[in-house]
Amino acid sequence: MNYQNNNKNKRGSQTLAKTKIFSYNDEFGPEYIIKIYDSKIDMEGYLVIDNTVFGPGKGGIRMTPNVTEEEVFRLARAMTFKNALADIPFGGAKAGIKFPVVKHETPIETKERKKEFIQSFARAIKPFTPKKYIAGPDVNTGEREMQWFTEATGIWKSATGKPTNLCIKVNSKNNSHRCGIPHEFGSTGFSVAEVAKIAAEIAGLNIKGATIAIHGFGNVGTFTYKFLTEMGAKIVAIADVSGAVYAKDGFDEKIMKEMITDMKLISDYPAGKKISSEDFWKIPVDILIPASVTDVINEKNKNTIKAKIIVEAGNIPMRENIEEELFKKGIMIVPDFLANSGGVISSYAEHRGLHPKKMFELITQKISKTAKTILKESVNKKINPRKIALAMAKKKIIKRMNERK
Repeated sequence: MNYQNNNKNKRGSQTLAKTKIFSYNDEFGPEYIIKIYDSKIDMEGYLVIDNTVFGPGKGGIRMTPNVTEEEVFRLARAMTFKNALADIPFGGAKAGIKFPVVKHETPIETKERKKEFIQSFARAIKPFTPKKYIAGPDVNTGEREMQWFTEATGIWKSATGKPTNLCIKVNSKNNSHRCGIPHEFGSTGFSVAEVAKIAAEIAGLNIKGATIAIHGFGNVGTFTYKFLTEMGAKIVAIADVSGAVYAKDGFDEKIMKEMITDMKLISDYPAGKKISSEDFWKIPVDILIPASVTDVINEKNKNTIKAKIIVEAGNIPMRENIEEELFKKGIMIVPDFLANSGGVISSYAEHRGLHPKKMFELITQKISKTAKTILKESVNKKINPRKIALAMAKKKIIKRMNERK
């Protein structure tokens, strides 16, 4: 299937979207795999709509130099199970745009190029939004990019995670407004911290004083740090693109607050011990939280990990065979589509027009019971939590698919 998107980009050219649809011969999907290419600006991207049995496919847009179709599909499938497990009326989907680093480009030029890429992509997939796909933030995208996306589609509900000052008037008795709930509120980090606390309790640890290492210090990592610190946990190691820092006695709260506000890299931390990215994985901690990119735990570092619990804050931080190996070594592993589901629950809250306070209450409500059930069953039956969570999600999806026949 090929179609022509007649929206003009800001250079006045037309955007050609090449769309291919094929099946992986899987009972769950994917329903669509859409490849987008805008030759005028050399923008290449993917949209995978995996399963919409519960509602429109929901999943963020990541912008990285090397994002692949396979990666986007794996992420979309994770969203299918994540949304089913959270009992929200969304299906699973994901999008990715290749966004290469351009040498000697100024921050303003990068911002302009990014906006151009996002809006070209948005116009190309507009026929799928919001009935089949609703966008959201992901790696290298946030509230600003979601505003650009909705401006390009002209559809308020085509994306969630929009800025709080981006609102629409709702036709009701009191003429109320619906506004964005950006992931910058920390919804994903909040759910990661909540699940980490539950996992610690089930493993016989007190989250207060528990030692924690966080890999990735963007939106998810920083808020995970914030909420866990408030719980009394001791963060002893942090890594980001600039390197890693080990702080045996924990990080200075005042300095870290300033660094997070100023969006500084962890290598700028004035104290602690600078360590290599490889050595980060070797640090013995109670809880390890991968909050960065896909497959960050891999064949090279899997055998160096010395954590009691791994809470997967980032999407697909390791392949399932590696996860199984680590589980068999005695590590409790909380799967990504359970641990980081706060982001999509926040998206659902925004979609419904709820207040941010209600959003956090909804995350706690939806995650706590499910996490306790899955992790307790894992301990009692000695089964990988992912297998239990997947079975629960699949059962829900299959039931709905059968009901719709």
